[in-house]
Amino acid sequence: MTKDDRLRRAYAVQGPDEVRGLYREWADGYEADVVEGLGYVAPRHAARALADALPDTASRVLDVGCGTGLVGLELRALGYTHVDGLDLCPEMLQAAAGKGLYDRLMEGDLTARLTMDDDAYDGSICVGTFTHGHVGPGGLGELIRVTRPGGPVTFTVNDGVYDAENYDGALAALEADGRVRVTDRARADYLPGEDIRCRLITLRVA
Repeated sequence: MTKDDRLRRAYAVQGPDEVRGLYREWADGYEADVVEGLGYVAPRHAARALADALPDTASRVLDVGCGTGLVGLELRALGYTHVDGLDLCPEMLQAAAGKGLYDRLMEGDLTARLTMDDDAYDGSICVGTFTHGHVGPGGLGELIRVTRPGGPVTFTVNDGVYDAENYDGALAALEADGRVRVTDRARADYLPGEDIRCRLITLRVA
């Protein structure tokens, strides 16, 4: 699956408690490991995809699984001025807070109901969370719920789980239920240092 020992551990976790423990220990060195060491580029690709779907940079955006703020950094570079971040791990949120990128940072679990109201955001983005042992396609429901009708939801899915967890089927079901319309599907680089790619999807909430 991967040659890198850090990724082997990340891809072996199962469930929120193990995920939280992993990132608690990894928070300090996370960016050096994945950006400098493995060339993590998914935040840039996803932020640009969201910008294509949500060109008003004054929009309220929720960055789900924000980690240390890599997506927030890209959104700020694109001019977005109202971005909130949510993550499972307090230590990752603390690292993000030091960058001054977000209006608000919140702890939350995408495998459960989030604390924010329905339709709270103009758009949402989730990068790196739909992956091995972290969050499955069921987590899309919360992204959709907190995004207003007509708003975009942009997210990545690690190539290694996209087919195995039947994301095509999950997206088709959401469309059949009239909850979303899939507006863009692409393949994108994810971790070039490990030759790992992802699916980059944008939905429009009905």
